[in-house]
Amino acid sequence: MVLDTQEIMKLLPHRYPFLLVDRIVELEEGKRIVGIKNVTINEPFFQGHFPGHPVMPGVLIIEAMAQVGGVFAILSDKIGNDMVTYFAGIDNARFRKPVGPGDTLRFELELSACKRGLYCFSGKAYVGDALVAEADLKATFAPRKAS
Repeated sequence: MVLDTQEIMKLLPHRYPFLLVDRIVELEEGKRIVGIKNVTINEPFFQGHFPGHPVMPGVLIIEAMAQVGGVFAILSDKIGNDMVTYFAGIDNARFRKPVGPGDTLRFELELSACKRGLYCFSGKAYVGDALVAEADLKATFAPRKAS
């Protein structure tokens, strides 16, 4: 299964500048998902992180990883637009190498558990074959509050 940005925006509520996944390139239902983020010099965070030495903030790499996990959960359990995703935990986060303009991040997440609506993922981020970040993520869904 391949999803482009337009299809991802039908699933996730995130929008520019906070939509951090461009494409889903693999989905093994109930097991794993692979997503892509193309990092460009036009990313708004590069203005201040860091001038003259652009580095993608680690927290945004983790957020992008989590968005890929959100797509997995929404597609796997057919979660509707009346629900919103909440981070429930981040463990064992490690940042191995800096990510900068021109890099293509590949996120590989494996579902390690899903109990009572709590999704647990083991995630890794790569640029080429190099592991740049990894984390264990937990997320859940709750009804969206009426506005």
